[in-house]
Amino acid sequence: MLQNIGLPGLLLIAVVVLVLFGKGKVSSLMGEVGKGITAFKKGVNDGTKELEDAKVTEARDVTPPPAAAPTAPSDKDKA
Repeated sequence: MLQNIGLPGLLLIAVVVLVLFGKGKVSSLMGEVGKGITAFKKGVNDGTKELEDAKVTEARDVTPPPAAAPTAPSDKDKA
């Protein structure tokens, strides 16, 4: 059903929305949508940065295991 709307149908819908809600209401609604999208993108970027920082910190905190100390041959090895 939505595939058959086309450009004339979209223009008609836009005109009906403007008549019902008025230019000011639609404009403020679009402003709020824009703020929401901006906040969402900022949140995604902050989350990605936190994950990268956590990986760097985790890699820094990982210490290699201590090297095995050389052992002297025991009496059993000599026989």
